Amino acid sequence: MARKVLNRKELREQGDAAERMDTEKKTVKKAAKKAVKKTTKRKSRKKVVKEVRLKAFWGVFSQSLRRVALFEYNQRLEADKKADALSKSAKTPHFVQLVKEVIEE
Repeated sequence: MARKVLNRKELREQGDAAERMDTEKKTVKKAAKKAVKKTTKRKSRKKVVKEVRLKAFWGVFSQSLRRVALFEYNQRLEADKKADALSKSAKTPHFVQLVKEVIEE
């Protein structure tokens, strides 16, 4: 049986045409995706950060973390004296810790 003779030039042209069709389809799909992505993007709004001002105090606390007294920042010695006095008078120890509270204007 004899084989059918194929025209290589025609086959080459058909293959090239198929490749061109594939590349055109791909570019159309990419362009469509880009168009869809561009329309779906939204700008996000930044949250406005409210400026909070704090003021420092010295707090005298009991062992159960209950605030017993509050002193201004420049009165550290008085806060220490109060903590020592409460520790000696009561059987539970008291300590001094920095406390920051919000200033409301």
